[in-house]
Amino acid sequence: MLEAAATGRAERLRELLDADPDARRARTPEGFTPLGLAAFLGGPGTVRVLLEHGADPDDDADNQFGIRPVNAAAAAHDLETLRLLLEAGADPDARQQGGFTPLHQAAHTDDVELAKLLLAHGADPAIAADDGRDSARIAADDGSTRVSELLRG
Repeated sequence: MLEAAATGRAERLRELLDADPDARRARTPEGFTPLGLAAFLGGPGTVRVLLEHGADPDDDADNQFGIRPVNAAAAAHDLETLRLLLEAGADPDARQQGGFTPLHQAAHTDDVELAKLLLAHGADPAIAADDGRDSARIAADDGSTRVSELLRG
């Protein structure tokens, strides 16, 4: 299950879930679920299969970094995966270790398309990370001019 999710083997994942729907609750030793692995490594096909089989788009963040699937998709800069998760009801402001949200990731890396998608799904640019910086400040500090312009506009 975990390997199929992480390697993008959507059809194998479907077979495993059809045989055992509860397999979607498997965890790595670090606490990552199939959906979390798929969001970071496996791509939209595996994320779609897991969501179709009842995976919670917010998944729990019971891993050492507090990473939810939306955080993983943002870190991977995977717009399609992020879109699937958000359309399934994932929280666009999910906070991981350090209080960082997916929009903070977009601001840090100047990923304007990621930022637009998150804002369109209600992400709050005023949320500050644990270090006190909001998305605009992160973008300014990191030289992310495109996201800075988006957040000002």
